[in-house]
Amino acid sequence: MRRVVPLPFPSDPLVQNAADFGAAIRAARTASSMTIADAALLVGVSKQTLADLETARASVGLATAINVARAFGVGVFIAAPEDREIVRRQLLSERTS
Repeated sequence: MRRVVPLPFPSDPLVQNAADFGAAIRAARTASSMTIADAALLVGVSKQTLADLETARASVGLATAINVARAFGVGVFIAAPEDREIVRRQLLSERTS
């Protein structure tokens, strides 16, 4: 069996691009000690789709991205532009408390 090395979850909760989103998915997957093959089977996507999502190499549909996030316990939420920095600071503060 292949050993999976856990990667750290991104320190900033604000997702600014596909690479940030993919890093969160990869961190959640590796924290569960799952290979891409096992995780893809669990979530119901191809290995290539999961690899593309984790590395931001190709366009993965929003519904697929959200389903994968949900499967790994990665929350996705929306904040109004005027609330974004407030929410971000609060989340960062909660992590250090």
